This record gives sequence, structure tokens and C-alpha cells, in this order.
Amino acid sequence: MPRHIAIIMDGNGRWAKKRFMPRIAGHKRGVESVREMVKACIQRDIPYLTLFAFSSENWRRPAEEVSFLMNLFIRALEDEVVKLDRNGVRFRVVGDLSHFEPKLVELITRAERQTAGNKRLDLTIAANYGGRWDIMRAVERLLAAQGGKSGELTEADLAQHLAMAYAPEPDLFIRTGGEQRISNFLLWQLAYTELYFTDLLWPDFGAAALDDAIASYHNRERRFGRTSEQLSEGCEQGSPAAAAAALEAQQQDA
Repeated sequence: MPRHIAIIMDGNGRWAKKRFMPRIAGHKRGVESVREMVKACIQRDIPYLTLFAFSSENWRRPAEEVSFLMNLFIRALEDEVVKLDRNGVRFRVVGDLSHFEPKLVELITRAERQTAGNKRLDLTIAANYGGRWDIMRAVERLLAAQGGKSGELTEADLAQHLAMAYAPEPDLFIRTGGEQRISNFLLWQLAYTELYFTDLLWPDFGAAALDDAIASYHNRERRFGRTSEQLSEGCEQGSPAAAAAALEAQQQDA
């Protein structure tokens, strides 16, 4: 199983439009898919799940839709955190929270504190997040830590200042809704991630669809710049999982 799955939840508005419903109905239905995805990852022993809920570009949407999304986020936090905590889910939010109203920020802070000790699943919601923002902020933090002197820096030096430094890089990226781009999501972290695109709209994406994505992932050969022969040689000396882990560790150290 992949250790970390990252998903762009696309297609809520189109799902509603196809049913002659307002776009907000699609967002409301999308929350149910989030619940199902959390449950599916727990059942499959996948320790990290990251969901792109609201990008830094989404502020350009109609004001009434943005307002509904913010209120939906507040209601979801009020309704779901106790359930997440009961099921051993650690909840985190990454992104620039400075644009959110105080009530929402307070609920996020409270939810993160309440679930901080849980270890069954690490659920991260990317909200008002952008990959370029993440990298720029990491550069600023790195320079501050270095006292403004760049010196000789490595990728590992920068990576520890990224918003998701606490998690391994995603093994599998999924985007629903038929679009085939990563849309400024985890630009640094997706460098070696396997990409999976589906025409299914997010409200229609459930456990069976997740299994299809994981099956596709199982058929990929993750070489991290090496050859198939090198992977085979590593597997002959130990288990395939150990060989892959060793090669990934080498790639991260490079």
C-alpha cells in the first residue's frame, strides 16, 4: 500500500450541475466523499491522507460560493472532529490561514490540538494553500534560520521548512474530475509521486474508485532515476519492499 495519498477533490460543481442543482449542493455532497475516503484509508492501513480543499486561487470564485465553502468548513469542523478523534485520526491544516475569519482559525487550532496524539491516520487538509507559496515560505524560513546567509544548502535543508515536513512525500497523487494537471498543489513534494487521473467527479469517488487508483499504483515501477535492472538486483538481495525503501532513501539523501 502507498504510505501517503494526496488528492485534488475536483468536480463538485459539475456534479451538481449535471443534476440541475446549485454548485453548493455538490460541495455539500463532496463532504460525504471525504468521510468515505478517511474511512477507506483507515481500513487499508494507509497512514497519510492529504486533501486539497481550497487553493489560494479559489478566492477568485463567486463571493457567495466562497462564503458557502468557508461556512461548510466551519460546520464540518464542528461536526466531524469528535468522530476523527474517536477513530484515531490526527487532523492538520496547511496553508495561509491569515485570510480566514477568527472563528475558523480557532476551530482549526482546537481540532489540531484535540487530535494531536492520534496515530492511526494523519489527515491533512490543504486550505488556502499553494505550492509556490509553500516553497517561498520555506525559503524565507530557511534564510531566517541561517541568519540570512545562504551558504551551501541542500534539498533536505529546505524540505524541513515546508508546510508538510512532518509527512513522507506522497506515493500516489489522485485528481478527480477529468483534469490532468497538479494545479499548484505540493509542487516540491510531488517530484517522484505516481500520478493518477480519473474522469469520476469527486462526489462519485468512493472506496472502489480508490482501490482502482491503488491497483494502478501497484502496476507502476518506481525507479527514482535508476534502471529496472538495478531494482531487480536490489530485490534479489532482499524483499521488494526493502529494496524500494532503500532506493527511495538513497534518492532522498541525494
